[in-house]
Amino acid sequence: MKIISTNIANPTSIIWNGKELTTGIYKNPVNHPIFLGNQGVQNDEISDKKVHGGEFKACYLFSENQYDYWKNLYPNLDWKYGMFGENLTISGLNEKDIHISDIYKIGAALVQITQPREPCFKFGLKFGTQLALKQFIDRGFPGTYIRVLEEGYVKTGDSVELIEKAKDSISTWELFNLLFIKDKNQEHIKLIMNNNALPKRKRDKLKSFLK
Repeated sequence: MKIISTNIANPTSIIWNGKELTTGIYKNPVNHPIFLGNQGVQNDEISDKKVHGGEFKACYLFSENQYDYWKNLYPNLDWKYGMFGENLTISGLNEKDIHISDIYKIGAALVQITQPREPCFKFGLKFGTQLALKQFIDRGFPGTYIRVLEEGYVKTGDSVELIEKAKDSISTWELFNLLFIKDKNQEHIKLIMNNNALPKRKRDKLKSFLK
């Protein structure tokens, strides 16, 4: 895997239910290294800190390999990297192969896989329809957030190198499915219960589904 694009957002105003809001989902590629801090990407807009940024969502990665699928669905959109609100567009990223708590080296930063992205209304606004949320969930390849264990700069062309494989974990793809499917895999819930790369509130929510 390697970085294909580094993407940063300026604050953008949107209208939702008659109210003006600010969002950082409108990211654009930049031609310089970006700094991965332990609470977020330096100089990147984080408008709603309740659901973005912080330890478990310091940076968002999305796979370049998914772009063709979405371009076919929405050919009239202005396509460029960063379209999904990702800070890093990664070639070869496959959510079935990366696991919660895996540790990777990216450029000068050391990072850990934490949780898949869950789409919100802002994603639907950007794609022009709230139907895009269901399409995103049904597709099942949501990209992943990371925790930054060692801060550092990353740039286009940097490799994403596996340093430590998680033990007794589940893949990002499996966790995304677990979050949305009605009949939840009990063994997957048990595997993730003590994984501190996943926020405790999310683990507690999943725990409530144990039978």
